[in-house]
Amino acid sequence: MTTDLRTLVLMRHATAEPTGATDVARALTPRGRHEATDTGVWLASQGFAPDHALVSGATRTRESWAAASEAAGWSISVDPDDSLYAAGPDATLDLVRAVPEQARALLVLGHNPTVAYLAQLLSDGAGDPELVRQMALGFPPATAVLMTVGTTWADLDVAGARVVGFRGGRR
Repeated sequence: MTTDLRTLVLMRHATAEPTGATDVARALTPRGRHEATDTGVWLASQGFAPDHALVSGATRTRESWAAASEAAGWSISVDPDDSLYAAGPDATLDLVRAVPEQARALLVLGHNPTVAYLAQLLSDGAGDPELVRQMALGFPPATAVLMTVGTTWADLDVAGARVVGFRGGRR
C-alpha cells in the first residue's frame, strides 16, 4: 500500500439522442456536447488532469470524452474500451485495478447505473457530507465525482476512496 494519493474521476456520459441505429451508436445531442464541455471545464478548475482514462466504446462516451478533454485542455489519447459499455460495477472496478501503477490521475467515463453505483461503493463515507449527499441524489448525464484514493489501483476496494468534488449534470 502506498501513502501517495491518487485521483479518480467517475463520469457519466452527457445527454445522448434517445435513439440511434443501435444503442452503442447513440450520439450526443447539442445539449450533451455543451454539458460535456462544462464538465471538462469544471474538472480542470478543480486541478484535475488525467494521465490515464478508461472510456467506453459507445459513441456518446467517446463524444463526451472529446468535448470534455478539449475544453479542459487535456492532451492524453485514449483507446475506447468496448468492455466498459456493458460492464457492471465489479467489472469496472476490475478494469480500474488493471490500470498501470504509474498513473496518478484516472478518469473513467461510462454509463449508468454502473458509474453511480461504483461511486457509492467506493466512497468511504468520510468525504464532505454535502458532496456525499448530492452524489446520493443521482447521476444525471455529464455528472462527475472527484475522489482521492490512498492505495494503488490494484488494491482499490469498496470504501477505498474519498469524495472531494462533485458536479451533478442536468436535473
